[in-house]
Amino acid sequence: MKNEKNENLVAQNKKAHHDYFVKETFEAGIALTGTEIKSVRARRINLRDGYVQIINGSAFLENVHISEYEQGNRYNHEPLRSRRLLLHKKELLRLAKAQSERGIAIIPLKVYIKHGFAKVLLGVGQGKKKYDKRETIKKRDQEREIRRQYKI
Repeated sequence: MKNEKNENLVAQNKKAHHDYFVKETFEAGIALTGTEIKSVRARRINLRDGYVQIINGSAFLENVHISEYEQGNRYNHEPLRSRRLLLHKKELLRLAKAQSERGIAIIPLKVYIKHGFAKVLLGVGQGKKKYDKRETIKKRDQEREIRRQYKI
């Protein structure tokens, strides 16, 4: 199952794990229009500044850029429109509770195609401070150095 996601991976937010401590993840469907899904399959999506907002019991993916479809005509979509996320009610309640806490953000981690549908992996994360980010970089460099030494 894990391998299947990697093969159909469309976009990944690499900066998310650098900026947040991801505590919990959720899988959600995305309500897309025809030209949007074609652009997503063409990997023309950017998750970098995206976030999720819960409004009136519905989750919306905000600030995620899906480029216009090149062969689309006047029915093309807006690149930065908010898109509804498809989640179960229990998941929505847990996300709403998490969003109400201070310092907690809901961020998109990955977008992938599963059984023909676009799915997004959401992470509930707490923002890292500057010293936490430096510590993460330091650990990563140490692990890389250890791997190098064992490789030789």
